Amino acid sequence: MKYVDEFREPELIARTSEEIRRLADPRRHYRFMEVCGGHTHAIYRFGLKDLLPPNIELVHGPGCPVCVLPMGRIDDGLSMAASSDVIFTAFGDMMRVPGTHGSPLEYKARGADVRIVYSPADALKLARANPDRQVMFFAIGFETTAPSTALTLMRAKAERIRNFSVFSNHVTIIPAIRAILDSPDMRIDAFIGPGHVSTVIGCRPYEWIARHEGKPLVVSGFEPLDVLQSVAMLLVQLQRGEAKVENQYRRVVPWEGNRAALKAMAEVFTLRSYFEWRGMGFISQSALALSEAYAEWDAEKRFQVPGIRVTDPKAAQCGEVLKGVLKPAQCKLFGKECTPERPIGALMVSSEGSCAAYYQYEYRKSQLVSIPA
Repeated sequence: MKYVDEFREPELIARTSEEIRRLADPRRHYRFMEVCGGHTHAIYRFGLKDLLPPNIELVHGPGCPVCVLPMGRIDDGLSMAASSDVIFTAFGDMMRVPGTHGSPLEYKARGADVRIVYSPADALKLARANPDRQVMFFAIGFETTAPSTALTLMRAKAERIRNFSVFSNHVTIIPAIRAILDSPDMRIDAFIGPGHVSTVIGCRPYEWIARHEGKPLVVSGFEPLDVLQSVAMLLVQLQRGEAKVENQYRRVVPWEGNRAALKAMAEVFTLRSYFEWRGMGFISQSALALSEAYAEWDAEKRFQVPGIRVTDPKAAQCGEVLKGVLKPAQCKLFGKECTPERPIGALMVSSEGSCAAYYQYEYRKSQLVSIPA
């Protein structure tokens, strides 16, 4: 199959759902974690959990890069936006994420030069057009978006564009999964592996999960049939007592990854010793900083970054939701103090946030009131 409509074919979806019911042992409760926020949105958008037997529980993982960024890093980035000679640029996902003193959009309302860009190349273009201003790109994302940042920095270096810099908040997926598995309050039977990240890193980096942790992992696409087929593949492994990595998303994901993208990342970035994740604390070797060869374009070296550490509002339970300990609706603030219009946490505003997905597709549906004829 190669067309989107084929992956949404009702008959195929019904057959796959029935196959899942046949494979699932009714005496067992399964907990599968979908690591990627894109999968979470697909599951809610297409109502996929309603097609699964009740003993299969889908657990939402930390695969939303905006969501896992601690508030202190947002404050650090916005501290640069406060300077009159700086143009602060970021993806649209970041614009409503709250820091201690407001979101990027609120800083813009107060007079800061904050602009949405669709790629780091757009930020570099701004730097070319404004040679008398400093243009800072707030880089965020897993390995999915890191190559575009790396290639943009390589272009900036080649052209010697000195008024451009990057505030790197790129994080890596493997240490996050390891932290989940090391969490004492978490039980996961298998993983629906992230499709977007895997287009870059491939499938091989996940093999330790199967080999050392005994957990099956299936890299999945994002259409309804992709996700359901991945669940079926996991059930087959568990039924056979196997634990291996499989690639359901072969039409997009190469087993060895994208070598050109990995090469660019290796030139531009280096691993940070430690990096703080929202709700998960400091995780070793889990984020990317600019290498010494690109220090001249490193915003953390160019500007005075305060290195702020801030805890989330006490009532917000973002950390527990990110780790899969709580479902979004189990947070005390969900749908009350915390809504898309007035978000308390990043999970409610990011396009990959599990709270945003649940609110849009599940919570609002439950709030509909029948109007008598």
